[in-house]
Amino acid sequence: MLHVRVVAPATATQSLTDRLAAAPGVHNLVVRTGAARRPEGDAIAFDVRDAAANPVFTALRELGLDGDSVICVERVDATLSGQSLVPPRRGWLRQEKAPVWEMVEAVIRDGEAYAPSFYVLLAIAAMIGVVGILTNSQILIVGAMVVGPEYNAIIGVALGITKRGRAEMRDGLLALWWGFLAAIVVSLLFGLAVRASGKTPLLFLKGVRPVGALINSPNMFSVIVAVLAGLVGVVSLTESRANALIGVFISVTTIPAAASVGLSIAYASWSEARGSLLQLLLNVVLLILVGAAGLRAQRAIWRSSAAGDSPARRLIRRWARDRAL
Repeated sequence: MLHVRVVAPATATQSLTDRLAAAPGVHNLVVRTGAARRPEGDAIAFDVRDAAANPVFTALRELGLDGDSVICVERVDATLSGQSLVPPRRGWLRQEKAPVWEMVEAVIRDGEAYAPSFYVLLAIAAMIGVVGILTNSQILIVGAMVVGPEYNAIIGVALGITKRGRAEMRDGLLALWWGFLAAIVVSLLFGLAVRASGKTPLLFLKGVRPVGALINSPNMFSVIVAVLAGLVGVVSLTESRANALIGVFISVTTIPAAASVGLSIAYASWSEARGSLLQLLLNVVLLILVGAAGLRAQRAIWRSSAAGDSPARRLIRRWARDRAL
């Protein structure tokens, strides 16, 4: 359930309230005539179920209410009612809830704040990755993956592609470029400092680098994992599954690859540096492409489902027709 607040000019209030009153899934509609200031108008508040939210938000935009005022949307944690507004579906297989695209895009855009902390976290994550490679510690590599905030920029670029937002694509790509460049430079300097101190682990000097070998040797499985992680990322965002999104962070080899590039250059391991750079580019490009394709596919699937002609329904009708013949 979502709670929505909007200010409407007096000329649009009647049209808006008529559409809201007729819309399924809208409850607790409250209108305060002339109560709003900055901008002047009527204060309108209502609750709407997630499944009915997308057409309601479309109607608000069609009336131009997102131009003169701010439409505020917040999620309702709990509702108290004598009977459920939405009868629960029983059984072990239940229907997915339609994503509220305004909320999905808000979450993605919230992560597009490329403040200095974004680049600082990338640099710190890279240093953690360097230590993990030097000590062959898989736990530290996982920690570096979780600390790195690069997926925010990656999914931001993917959203920009689907929305044809050049500014979003440009900002996201620049953030990735400068962020990973900073991570590689910091890793290089950190690696040079460790090498100069004479504290390099003996196994690393002898070439026993199982963790590093996994990172700097991209192969078919790197492609498979990147594609699957991209799909999980899209589903976790559209279905608000935060636990699955954490799995994306620790599945893709982006920060460890950037750390390996800098460290390999510091120790003049040029073949490993090339392999790590290829791994980094492979993961970033695939995540962007799969993210954009996944967002577009999700919109198409739910659009056809809302129209009453989902792929599943078409498949069932085709099966029934074939059985009849």
